[in-house]
Amino acid sequence: ALRNSGTDEVVQHGACLGIGLSGMATHDAALYEELKNIMFTDNAVAGEGAGYAIGLVHLGAGFTDSDAVKELLSYAHDTKHEKIIRGAVMGLALMAYGREELADGVIEQLIRDKDPIIRYGGVYAIAMAYVGTANNGAVKRLLHVAVSDVSDDVRRAAVSCLGFVLFRTPAQVPKLVSLLAESFNPHVRYGACVAVGIACAGTFKNEAIQLLEPMLDDAVDYVRQGALCALAMVIMQESEGRHPKVKEITEKIRKLTADKHVTTMTKMGAIFAQGILDAGGRNVVISMQSHTGFTKMSAVVGLALWSQHWFWYPMSHFMELALQPTVLIGLNHDLKLPTAFSVVCSTKPSVFAYPKRLEEKKEEKKELVATAVLSTTAKAKARLAKQEADHKAPPPAAVDAEVDAAPVAAIVAEEKAKEPTSFNVQNPSRVTLAQLPHLSFDLSQRYVPVVPTRRPAGIVLLKDRHPHEKESVVAVQAPSQAGAEEEADAPEPFEFEPTPL
Repeated sequence: ALRNSGTDEVVQHGACLGIGLSGMATHDAALYEELKNIMFTDNAVAGEGAGYAIGLVHLGAGFTDSDAVKELLSYAHDTKHEKIIRGAVMGLALMAYGREELADGVIEQLIRDKDPIIRYGGVYAIAMAYVGTANNGAVKRLLHVAVSDVSDDVRRAAVSCLGFVLFRTPAQVPKLVSLLAESFNPHVRYGACVAVGIACAGTFKNEAIQLLEPMLDDAVDYVRQGALCALAMVIMQESEGRHPKVKEITEKIRKLTADKHVTTMTKMGAIFAQGILDAGGRNVVISMQSHTGFTKMSAVVGLALWSQHWFWYPMSHFMELALQPTVLIGLNHDLKLPTAFSVVCSTKPSVFAYPKRLEEKKEEKKELVATAVLSTTAKAKARLAKQEADHKAPPPAAVDAEVDAAPVAAIVAEEKAKEPTSFNVQNPSRVTLAQLPHLSFDLSQRYVPVVPTRRPAGIVLLKDRHPHEKESVVAVQAPSQAGAEEEADAPEPFEFEPTPL
């Protein structure tokens, strides 16, 4: 697609990002040359995509290939297109992934540059090099840039990048950025929201919610947008049964989505937030580390490039790289799903239940107004009704019996509806991160885990204790490509003129 795209910048941009994702961290020299040629055509949109793609291909390669570093830096200084400069320096930042002190030389060069866009890339280079390390030097430098740089974009990025460096200690981030969240500069406030969202994603930290909630009423619309996205990231997969606060937040997000008087930026933030909450059918969560504690390279890159949606909205799709399935899938020796396998959850079912589906409001039909009735007719009907009621009235003893039976029936119904204190999680099912401490294997059932000490989540290989009995299993089927629909054509070019507020 890249070679056959001609001069179509849009196709080139998408093809470059596709190449970057498919060749992520391969350090392929041939791909680098192909992408470099696209960047050197000096087309803004295609050049930006090529810069990101070069960073993806050379992800974590460091700066040992000095030729690539020199070419990207020199072209970033030579070109006049801000998009290409941003793509090139973000490519350099991705190359610094996980290199820590080995990247300090190039980071220093980027941070001290007179061009604010290159300094912007230097800030992300710090975040990528020291991601998850909580390095004091990196935190100190980011805080210094956040309060001293003359560019709002650089300051916003510096605060946001604190979330990457400190994501292993999420409780520290709200405390660290609490003063920055009250800054006079709205870009810094936005950065504080994003930092908290990235570091505290899926944790439901009370400190994070207390910091973000007041910012939903900020005077600046893009700060409200950042607060909505961050709040959705923090409360992912939390249920109303476990935290009643979730209902209040989700209702506010829905209200902002439907409100016609909300600014475009705020409404877009509410739509983003709703999408984040419902991502993957609520079966996934944003996480930059595996269950064993290792940093997930693709997740870090996904959030780093997602944060570039400030300049280019299509970059928001990169968040998918940071989504981690939260499931329990038990497989037998044939890699099929036994239906007789389950795990025990020692809580009420409502604590970790899916939210209820939204119901569409039915339009009430207009009824005809009742015709007028004369007062004499009404009095006559009332007398007849009273006479009939006197004839049909039960004896006093029967009335007393019915009155006494009513509360007894209510108590019995309440006892029947009482929720159990534990339940079985069937195979396969969603298992949230907060639910893990309450799960345990039932070793008395037919299927037991091969490794009984492992956590009851993810893909669990099972051992059949009664192999001679007939199995009830579900075969895992690969999705067929025969019925794939053809991709829709791109919309025709158009000019958009937003209405003034």
